[in-house]
Amino acid sequence: MDLRKIGKFIASSRAEKGYTQETLAEALDLSNRSISKWERGVCLPDSAHMIRLCELLNISINDLFNGERINMKDSKEISERQLLELAKLKEEKDRQLLKLEWVVGYVSTVSFLVSMFVVAYVEMDTWVRVLLIATGSVSFIVGGHHALKIEQTAGYYKCEKCGNKYIPKYKSVFLAKHMGRTRKMTCPKCGEKSWQKKVL
Repeated sequence: MDLRKIGKFIASSRAEKGYTQETLAEALDLSNRSISKWERGVCLPDSAHMIRLCELLNISINDLFNGERINMKDSKEISERQLLELAKLKEEKDRQLLKLEWVVGYVSTVSFLVSMFVVAYVEMDTWVRVLLIATGSVSFIVGGHHALKIEQTAGYYKCEKCGNKYIPKYKSVFLAKHMGRTRKMTCPKCGEKSWQKKVL
């Protein structure tokens, strides 16, 4: 998927319809910066604005993803290719998120352990000791929550029994026994409890 080509196509379609970046942003209830980012090929419009953008510019989703108006007889083949590219983009984004999960988890754990080490072995006033314990604990809890949220939403869990891939609720992931990213949870499809592996 060529983001620069898509950006140029959005810019030319906008100009054809007589919109400025400002008026298009206003019609989509966004900032000018969002339109500018799309047109420079920095990112794609998010799904919440994609359909409305296509309506305003009188283009199809296929046209948008292809970066040009496409012939209807080729649309099925192009749609399939674009869906495959979107799946690859999601997979790559999930990989990056799972790397971020490790970073967040390690940083919050290390900051907690350093705080506890300092509290245990360094002479200090009681209020400083309490402040360090509180800061380390908050860092650990907030970091752990964000790392777990990333793990829950990036990729899928695969049921060992029926092969179903799904995104569980946060509560299920939080309460589950685990070894790394493999968690013992109940599959929503077959209802069986098993060790379920994280897959992309």
